[in-house]
Amino acid sequence: MEKSLNETEQNAMGNGPELSDGTAEKTEEKENEQADMPQAYLTAKFGLPQQELNRYSPLTLAYIGDAAFEIVVRTVLVRRANQQVNKLHRLASSLVSAEHQSKMVGVLEEVFTGEEAHVYKRGRNAKAATKAKNASITDYRRATGLEAVIGYLYLKGDYRRIVDLVELALERV
Repeated sequence: MEKSLNETEQNAMGNGPELSDGTAEKTEEKENEQADMPQAYLTAKFGLPQQELNRYSPLTLAYIGDAAFEIVVRTVLVRRANQQVNKLHRLASSLVSAEHQSKMVGVLEEVFTGEEAHVYKRGRNAKAATKAKNASITDYRRATGLEAVIGYLYLKGDYRRIVDLVELALERV
């Protein structure tokens, strides 16, 4: 029986049925596993070096944590309601503000693990070169501590914990 052109093209691109030795299936499974673990996939694709998480400065953790926190919040907002972008932006901005994050810390401090509490304190106590634009120094430092925790969890690959913390904070604040 002849293969259709579509099947032939798929095989040529590596998207076809399993090869007789199972190589295609194994490769696809490995790629799917890596896609489920963005850190491993990023590391493999870009040849990134592994570094112990406690070696990152708390402000570096907060830097990546700020982005990770925002992507989780934006994802929740977009998935909950497909609305005008300016409305989404205003809502996201209010949820990721230093003042709001500081309130979230009040809820999350009691559920932080010992490790997370340590990272939070390192982030909160770090001396940033920039100053808060629209927040008190206390709120800004508490928000930096929270972002450090999120960054730590992100680099650790513990996305479930990030989502659980954000969910808890959004529910209670």
